[in-house]
Amino acid sequence: MKKILSAFLLLTFALFFSQEKKPMYWQDIQEFKKLDQETVPPKDAILLIGSSSFTKWTDVASYFPDKTIINRGFGGSRLIDLNYYADDLLNYQPKQIIIYCGDNDFADNEKLKAKVVVDRFKTFYKKIRTKFPNIEVDYISIKFSPSREKLWPQMKEANKQIAAFMKKQPKSGYIDITKGMEDANGNVRKDLFVEDMLHMTPAGYEIWANAMKPYMK
Repeated sequence: MKKILSAFLLLTFALFFSQEKKPMYWQDIQEFKKLDQETVPPKDAILLIGSSSFTKWTDVASYFPDKTIINRGFGGSRLIDLNYYADDLLNYQPKQIIIYCGDNDFADNEKLKAKVVVDRFKTFYKKIRTKFPNIEVDYISIKFSPSREKLWPQMKEANKQIAAFMKKQPKSGYIDITKGMEDANGNVRKDLFVEDMLHMTPAGYEIWANAMKPYMK
């Protein structure tokens, strides 16, 4: 009986520690792999990579009925997570990649400087270019969620620096969604956000879609 109990405890501890060692969003990436095994991802699609604003855009294909979309937004991911899982996230054959990520980096560390987030983005961009030197790559500006207003100054600076960086890169674009989400007085429209004042309503996604369409292949 003691041997059985000891074996059970060892197995329990082994399972516990194996789960503890798994990095953040590991399960999300496994779900992507499972989806890709069940249905072969289409070639020459537009690949969306990023955080929860993409994750929650579950009906994104309906906004772009003439496009083939692969949505690989996951959790509340940060640019450091995109870099960590780059090999998995870039394991497709897209004709274009559109990225939305960065605001969670600031939320994770409110003292984070804009340059740190910009450097994280540049690192991910370089990883994309290593594998896909000739496809279109676009970045959607960090949105100014009302619930994160105190982080807006760093976000604005990061947007500015990323816009300047993307302007210098070949086959690259910076998709500015900030103006479209403002009212006539230049204030962020709270009606475009759900109750948490972080994630968006369908009207918010409609604005994003309109901003993205001119850039989409």
